[in-house]
Amino acid sequence: MNEVRTLFEKFWICKDTEKETYYKVKRDIPAFQRFVREQLGWRLVHTENILKLEKRPAHAEPFMGISEFTEIRDYCILCVVLMYLEDKEEQEQFLLSELIDYVETQLKDYMEVDWTSFSQRKSLVRVLQYMEKLQMLRVYEGKSESFGAEAGQEVLYENTGYSKYFATSFPTDISGYQSWEDFEKADFQEVQEDRGTTRINRVYRQLAVCPVMYWEGNDDADALYLKNQRQWVAKYLQENLGGNLDIYRNTACLTVDDADCYGTVHPRDAMLPEVVLMICVRIQNQLADGKLEKKENECIYMTREKFDNLVLACRKEWCSGWSKEYREMDETKLLETVTEYMENWLMIQCKEEQVVIRPAAGRLAGVYPDDFKGGTKE
Repeated sequence: MNEVRTLFEKFWICKDTEKETYYKVKRDIPAFQRFVREQLGWRLVHTENILKLEKRPAHAEPFMGISEFTEIRDYCILCVVLMYLEDKEEQEQFLLSELIDYVETQLKDYMEVDWTSFSQRKSLVRVLQYMEKLQMLRVYEGKSESFGAEAGQEVLYENTGYSKYFATSFPTDISGYQSWEDFEKADFQEVQEDRGTTRINRVYRQLAVCPVMYWEGNDDADALYLKNQRQWVAKYLQENLGGNLDIYRNTACLTVDDADCYGTVHPRDAMLPEVVLMICVRIQNQLADGKLEKKENECIYMTREKFDNLVLACRKEWCSGWSKEYREMDETKLLETVTEYMENWLMIQCKEEQVVIRPAAGRLAGVYPDDFKGGTKE
């Protein structure tokens, strides 16, 4: 197995902190370069200090955001800080107060900036800590989190120079884009976008970075390519990423073996995936009993209230097998946690007051041993 999986798992590899990994992956580039370039259509950034695979997806999904960020404002501040570092030399030092003034000047025409607000200071702290984590910044003196506690705290930073490799390069002007959909259209804009390399790249990208690939009808261009070329697609994926390609009526996914897992997988040894497995088996049982109906697209449609009741009923029946955290978790938080997890793994799709149970929810299920008595949460 080649080292492309290391690039999939990491945002990038910096030589100064991961020297051994850097050289290990660098030596193996010839083994996976063609797969990256031709099948995925991705750019490999390769400098004497950094290795990065620009993992641009076929379609935007909710789980693809920065997990540390909680507000849209966080992303806005990140963009401005990247702009600020663009004018800084490598290893140049600067003060937090200078950065704050720049951020305020750039954002004031687009949103309210008030550093006396705790939530706004926390946004900046989240951005700074995220950039420290990716080594775009080094703290020379002080702590970023101190600004979150009290405005006016000073910190001295050093620019590593890595920030210039953070953003993806686009061949066209994106200043007029209004939404993520514009990026998607531009990425696959060809005279015949359902043929040739465009279609190939879409299929491989979806299978490589998403839990599932879906299609609606038999005439879907991507599905036709996948089914006609399934042997080659399975071969290239297995050789470079490992795992097996599973194709169903309107669903395809890459399944990895227990002994060869990498990245974030479902299910894994944690309580939340176990909870979701139990919810999935309840859905499957109700479908088998005729209490739920599957539509032609293999999806099940139910109200949000019905889905919430299903989750809570599952906890009531099996709570003694759940950890203390999930047994005693507030109902609202439990529902939010389960919903977010299942949405991120493309098992469900929430549309206002409707929940769509997608085919991925039917692939896996969890059961307790026959002698397990379950429990009741009053």
